[in-house]
Amino acid sequence: MSPVPRVLTVLSAMLAAGCATVVPIEPVSTTEPTSPPAPLTIGPAAIDTYGGWIPDGQTLSPFDMSNPAIANLDPALLTAVQNAARAAADQGIDVRINSGWRSTGFQQRLFDDAVRTYGSADIARQFVASPEVSKHVVGQAVDIAPVDADKWLIRNGIPFGLCQIYANEIWHFELAVDSQGNCPPLRPNAAG
Repeated sequence: MSPVPRVLTVLSAMLAAGCATVVPIEPVSTTEPTSPPAPLTIGPAAIDTYGGWIPDGQTLSPFDMSNPAIANLDPALLTAVQNAARAAADQGIDVRINSGWRSTGFQQRLFDDAVRTYGSADIARQFVASPEVSKHVVGQAVDIAPVDADKWLIRNGIPFGLCQIYANEIWHFELAVDSQGNCPPLRPNAAG
């Protein structure tokens, strides 16, 4: 008997006895695919909707570089806020940050939440800037807390280059002092 039929006979006996499993073998192509495979993605979940988020009721020291809300601020703004915080501390005022840099996705989430809350994008823009115009997204805006720190910075921010920008947001500050040492006129809100 030739070796091939003998192997087949042994394999058949093993299969019948439950000692072996047949695994089909698929042929392998040796030619290159005609088009590249589609890139792998994880879909819309890849959008960072929490970057820069600080939980409600929590604030950060302007010196807490471990948090991206602080670490991703524009270096000039960060330095100005840190210098102002040192000066305020000398007067017994604790300057804290409750919002700084925000990812585009996080800013979009805040804007979308405002649209749902207020019923329209036009009204929402008065309270939350869209990601395309928000200074938080580029690290050029910071929201200060508590109210005593806001009031201190409104009175004393100019030497540090810091200005309140919106009349309806006493906590929102940007580097905005002009060459004459003046802050720009307050805008009524984030929409204008």
